[in-house]
Amino acid sequence: MANTITFKSTTIYSSIKSQPSYASRTTVSSQFSFLDFSTRLSHNNIKKYYSCTISISCKNLSETKTDPLAKMTVTAAPPCIKNGSLMVNGKVVLTGVPSNVAVYPVTDDSSSSLSAAFIGASSSTPNSRHVFSLGVIQQFKFMCLFRHKIWWMIPRFGSLGSDIPMETQMLLLEVREKSATCDDSSSGQSADNTFYVLLLPVLEGQFRATLQGSCADELQFCVESGDAYVQTTQVTEAVFINSGDNPFELIKDSITILERHKGTFTHIEHKKKPAHLDWFGWCTWDAFYKDVDPRGIKEGLESFLEGGCPPKFLIIDDGWQDTFNEFQKDGEPFIEGSQFASRLVDVKESSKFTGSDEDTSCNDLHYFVKFIKEKYGVKFVYVWHALIGYWGGLLPSSEKMKKYNPKITYPVQSPGNVGNLRDVAMDSLEKYGVGLIDPEKVYDFYNDLHSYLSRNGIDGVKVDVQNLIETLGGGYGGRVSLTRQYQEALEESVAGNFKENNLICCMSHNSDSIYSSRRSATARASEDFMPREPMFQTLHVAGVAFNSLLLGEIVVPDWDMFQSHHYTAEFHGAARALGGCPVYVSDKPDSHDFEILKKLVLPDGSILRAKYGGRPTRDCLFVDTVMDGKSLLKIWNLNKLSGIVGVLNCQGAGNWPLRDGPEFNDRSSSKSIVLSGRVSPHDIDFLEEVADQSWKGECAIYAFHMGSLFRLPKDGIFEVSLATLECEIFTISPIRVLNEALHFAPIGLIDMYNSGGATESLGFTPEPSGCIVRIEARGCGRFGAYSSKKPIYCTVDDKKQEFEYDLDNGLLILKLEGECKVKDLNICY
Repeated sequence: MANTITFKSTTIYSSIKSQPSYASRTTVSSQFSFLDFSTRLSHNNIKKYYSCTISISCKNLSETKTDPLAKMTVTAAPPCIKNGSLMVNGKVVLTGVPSNVAVYPVTDDSSSSLSAAFIGASSSTPNSRHVFSLGVIQQFKFMCLFRHKIWWMIPRFGSLGSDIPMETQMLLLEVREKSATCDDSSSGQSADNTFYVLLLPVLEGQFRATLQGSCADELQFCVESGDAYVQTTQVTEAVFINSGDNPFELIKDSITILERHKGTFTHIEHKKKPAHLDWFGWCTWDAFYKDVDPRGIKEGLESFLEGGCPPKFLIIDDGWQDTFNEFQKDGEPFIEGSQFASRLVDVKESSKFTGSDEDTSCNDLHYFVKFIKEKYGVKFVYVWHALIGYWGGLLPSSEKMKKYNPKITYPVQSPGNVGNLRDVAMDSLEKYGVGLIDPEKVYDFYNDLHSYLSRNGIDGVKVDVQNLIETLGGGYGGRVSLTRQYQEALEESVAGNFKENNLICCMSHNSDSIYSSRRSATARASEDFMPREPMFQTLHVAGVAFNSLLLGEIVVPDWDMFQSHHYTAEFHGAARALGGCPVYVSDKPDSHDFEILKKLVLPDGSILRAKYGGRPTRDCLFVDTVMDGKSLLKIWNLNKLSGIVGVLNCQGAGNWPLRDGPEFNDRSSSKSIVLSGRVSPHDIDFLEEVADQSWKGECAIYAFHMGSLFRLPKDGIFEVSLATLECEIFTISPIRVLNEALHFAPIGLIDMYNSGGATESLGFTPEPSGCIVRIEARGCGRFGAYSSKKPIYCTVDDKKQEFEYDLDNGLLILKLEGECKVKDLNICY
């Protein structure tokens, strides 16, 4: 039996005017309460979210025969080749496996590796590049991550081998028995006879592997060194394969196994995270592009300060360095592409930052950084540079660069790169060449650059254009060897010159870099936010969420900047609240939407960052939430005491690169698509991590935009309807049974997108006459909680505090004022 209630926001608004309580007009014959949606509605909210519809269904647990918290298990069995077929857990995954393909066990004693193995192959002819067939892949739903450009990954979805693109770096299969069904009353969770197979092409010695499909639906893997003189006839650990019943555990366990076995990279849990991640930031790129200068930076910081959202983290992006373009002559017409051939002249700043504007606060970089830190309270200043110094490398004729022995080298791209989308920057660098730092001198270069920056008050670096190195490995032992040499030098220099692990990696989505990342703890997870590209906004958000499945196990995914005054600002801002990522914008001075920013940023400039990289929910993993025309994207994460699910409509505003779809002109002519989807507490994997032993599976759920609170079992469901580029965020908090009469669940700062990020700890103390719930909460604003009883009184930092309590829905609200420090809340019953 299920009960369903549908709420339309326009109807609610008119009801509020004529009746005191919508809830009083609703009868629900269930042991679960469905709570009214009128709590924070205003005329502006109704106008903005006119299309939002939420309906709620929940199963009566007395009729549910299975334990909603019980976990399905799949018996671990290593893959094997039997009668020409690759078998995983007794299921045929590949047929017609060639005789030169072999499966090798993982030499690891841990229980998590019992279902894992490596796949290799051999050839009779040595070569620097091989393409091996693995056989015909069976028709399972798959999601893969592939590099559509040399710099960036995006997802692809399908069920045929021919759908798997070149440069695939992760392949996840959903394997179901024919009898497997999906319960219509669920949120899309798989039946018990479904499991997942993960294939990760990795690094083996000087070779790097990728996957691809063929027109005959074969699954192939390519191994290449990037150096004609580095050849092999055999690989034994090129493709890692593993299986399990939970896709998120499967990916994490697999990366952990590879970390131990390969020893070339480190899992994110074992890395030191840079401190800037927890502070609001500003990047100068979209505000000024390469025309950045001290005056503009100060104007921007002033305008943020006046609006009450001071950035504590600043990235001075491309444009601060001393560079020279020898191909663009003064007075001659601009040569498109030559800008990428500009080369670095000196490690010091350009004349723009040495007092050329007659500003006494900017005699040089040191004085400017000191000034903005003191006047505007900036905690961390980063600057941008490319992995090879600048886009075109170092200028060999520069006297100051000669010590690094730069030589003009011409990139050679892999067939996989040019087989997908060519990139204008690479086209230019192939034409003009790159001033490549001598690999033996690369640490000296980084150390000279970073020590100079550190002495002048710079706290860290954003290092861009990293994948370029893969095209320059000829004569240096190949792409993997050269990448690792540069990456190790970079990480060593950052560790030696900056107090924290203050490094942001960018344009680094090749497996050469991913599996050589020992210390780097944060990296850009998608192509740039492009404010002037209306067809890219939904792709950006969906791309980061799917890329985080892999990247989030190795780095903190950086979702890039966005602009708070952009027409998609609410959409991007909400996504970053879900992402467990840094939050920074690229606003032009005096062009801000502080209403949106204050849903992300506390008055002290800190943010409420979730625990992990935000990832698609399990039922979204194998559906195209950008182009199938019917699916909403759901992203989940955890805080210390609650979960969070964001629902975003990414349909109807753009197509994935290399995929045909409807044409769009601009946002004004694009037709908005209204879609519905199901949401459940069950969407949050590992929700039990943040519950206590009393948890029976019930949750308090707070809908941010609707301002509503309701209660559901873990396997209960509700429906959400959203138009293109709309979103809703749900804080889902496990209900703690403190005693027979008192059930409690903290929600957090209910005016912040990630409300639950404000709750630091929770405990309770039985008293002779009742109970005291103790909460540590960070920040300022309205703190909400679900309480089955009205408190007698509440205190904040031992001072009595007035509170609001809604008897109909159990929403308890206290207002936290003063400094944004951790406050002690006592709720007394």
